[in-house]
Amino acid sequence: MTDERAEEVGLASGSTEGTGNAAPSHGPADLERALEAILMVVDEPQSLVHLATALDAPVPAIRQSIERLVADYDGESGGPRRGFELREVGGGWRIYVRPEHDAAVAAFVLTQNPTKLSQAALETLAVIAYKQPISRGAIAAIRAVNVDSVVRTLLGRGLIAEAYTDTETGAIHYATTDQLLVQLGINSLDELPPISPLLPDGSDGFDDL
Repeated sequence: MTDERAEEVGLASGSTEGTGNAAPSHGPADLERALEAILMVVDEPQSLVHLATALDAPVPAIRQSIERLVADYDGESGGPRRGFELREVGGGWRIYVRPEHDAAVAAFVLTQNPTKLSQAALETLAVIAYKQPISRGAIAAIRAVNVDSVVRTLLGRGLIAEAYTDTETGAIHYATTDQLLVQLGINSLDELPPISPLLPDGSDGFDDL
């Protein structure tokens, strides 16, 4: 039995051995609102076990609450269909804008953020452009700094997008968008200048990392 499976079994049975605290009583509505609050701020999909641990609640209760939230957002509970959805990606759950609203959100973000990108954002964007698709962890390893906020900025500007999620690690990999090509005035990433002539040792700067 894997550690994660063992943890899920323990949480599902309501066991709190080793924590020193009894599991609190969560009403379904309270649990759903707590889950919403967490899912509104996370950057990566969250597993049921992780959510159950954070809220000190049994995994089955978390799963049922997630299912009710999905139905609610999809308009299956009698209310309107929301402009966002709760989607399972790479073994975890996260709130996403519905695809049919991507253009509206991108247009809004572009009109609300006319300021220039910071040096940190430009450096991160360059790493993604030359190494895509690439995960946030790999970007951070190359730049040797935390890039969470910068990646959020680039996503918000519509310059990068989620390419895919690694099924084994759950890590989201990012790639540049057509909006970047528009901003740079080029037709293809093939038109990006070679980076090796700009580096002291003549390497491409990334392959050895």
